[in-house]
Amino acid sequence: MVFKRRAKRSYARILAEAFYPRGGWTRAFHYVRHRLHRLPDKPYRIARGVAAGVFVSFTPFFGLHFIFAALVAKLIRGNILASLLATFFGNPLTFPIIGFVSLKLGHLILGTRFDVAAHASLLSSFTSAGGELKDNFFAIFTDETAHWESLIGFFDSVFLPYLVGGIVPGIMTGVAFYYLSEPVIAAYQKRRRKKLKERFEKLKAKLHARAGEGSEGG
Repeated sequence: MVFKRRAKRSYARILAEAFYPRGGWTRAFHYVRHRLHRLPDKPYRIARGVAAGVFVSFTPFFGLHFIFAALVAKLIRGNILASLLATFFGNPLTFPIIGFVSLKLGHLILGTRFDVAAHASLLSSFTSAGGELKDNFFAIFTDETAHWESLIGFFDSVFLPYLVGGIVPGIMTGVAFYYLSEPVIAAYQKRRRKKLKERFEKLKAKLHARAGEGSEGG
């Protein structure tokens, strides 16, 4: 195939680029911002999509953020593609902060104890829970016994507090991004339309000039 990778990326390379993409996070941020600015939709709809994507980044539905961002964007009549791009807000650099704040607030709301040491390896908690869920699913079709004790403990101490605690900061951050992005996108689209109009006028003037030269020569 013409566009196939010459050298297949190793799993170590894929994992490394998940934490630090090629070109760096700055370049990735500018790419997302550029794509958001150029989306062919009304500024308020794009801004709503951004708010949806940022909000979903505060939920513990890892691996499903795209799906939930699209659903929330559809619910609030925002731009779905903008919501998918905005999930970039949740990345390996921001997730430790999001996770800590969400868990701390969630335990406070639920009246349970927040153990910093127990939640230090949040990624491994979700990874092991996902592995157990997968094993229990396959146990339905085999002779293996399903074990739910660890998953129940994970739900009570990690997932539920994360979900409850992420709602308030998620809404606040999403609303803040809506009000920050909407005027910026509107100004960019207005400037872009002006540039396109100027180019069109220049092209039209050239065509008129050429047409005038042709009639004089005839």
